[in-house]
Amino acid sequence: MLKILDTGDKVYQYNKSVIVKFVGKRGVLSTGIINGGYSENITAIFNNDAKTAPGMGCQLKAPTYKEHMEIIAQELGLDPKYTTGLGTAADMKNMSITVEKYEDLSVTALITGGIETNGGRVGDPASYIENNGKIEQVKHGTINIMVAINGNLLPHTLTRALITITEAKTAAIQELLEGSKYSSGIATGSGTDGVIVYCNLESERTYKDAGKHSKLGELIGKAVKKGVKEALAKQSDLTPQRQKSIFRRGRRYGITAEKVWEKYIEFYPEKSNKKLEYMEFIKNIEVDEEIVALTSLYIHLLDQLDWELLSREVVENSCEKLGEIICEKLQIENLTIEDKEYVKNDLVGNYIMILLKYIKEKWEE
Repeated sequence: MLKILDTGDKVYQYNKSVIVKFVGKRGVLSTGIINGGYSENITAIFNNDAKTAPGMGCQLKAPTYKEHMEIIAQELGLDPKYTTGLGTAADMKNMSITVEKYEDLSVTALITGGIETNGGRVGDPASYIENNGKIEQVKHGTINIMVAINGNLLPHTLTRALITITEAKTAAIQELLEGSKYSSGIATGSGTDGVIVYCNLESERTYKDAGKHSKLGELIGKAVKKGVKEALAKQSDLTPQRQKSIFRRGRRYGITAEKVWEKYIEFYPEKSNKKLEYMEFIKNIEVDEEIVALTSLYIHLLDQLDWELLSREVVENSCEKLGEIICEKLQIENLTIEDKEYVKNDLVGNYIMILLKYIKEKWEE
């Protein structure tokens, strides 16, 4: 047994899954494909790692995802009629378990997560459209959240808890400034995230609000936000420290070490066999905290232009001033008119040109 929750329910880890078996009557709200929605008849929930082997892809055990999850439930010794579950490509050993309490009220979040390949921002271009009910396989990159609340919640309150859980997940990702893999936006989750939240219907304490103004909402928010960050750190080393990188911050706008290298060898094709040396050299500034800070301001201006919070004229002028400060920190000359014309006065191109000038002026030193 992995743990006994404050609800009295027992948590097990078995066959690449984490299972919670209920010891009493529970109200369950699930996004799972089997027995999804609200139910008071569920006896167990689970989160399953669907990979065939470490580092390998996910593979269905049946023609449809629903049948696949029913098979998983049976393999875990559970009755599919009274079970709901989630699938993922994350390792169960990387699950985070966080608990937040206030007096007799307790919230426990059990979370697995990974968004390195599937992280996206709500409203990004879609990857597929359903056709006659056809469902694609589980993708790499999923944040699965199971939340246990030891109090009794009315159905509408449990549904409100789902909103709070989702907000907390998104807040965690935004505080890490992890970018979407499908647009230039900051990610809000992955395309395959799942949530199961449940309450103890046998509790004498009934709660009618799970929003941000309530203590219950506060506990849910704290537990989930902390748990999402821990899960992402365990699964893919997505941490604040790793995000202190000009390329981690800038890649959603196409600012990467690879992109800078491609531009560099356009000028100096004879250096094309020096890529490894270049990669070592660029590390000198990639994690320099002052350059990272200035780069973050530059990128945030691009965000505000995209969100229509600032005019293009103001953003262009502000980015130019920031570019001059970055050049001063790097001890290189400011961009010339010719430099800007070469990248067509594109704001992202201007930033990349600053890095090119740094390489050209400092690498040989």
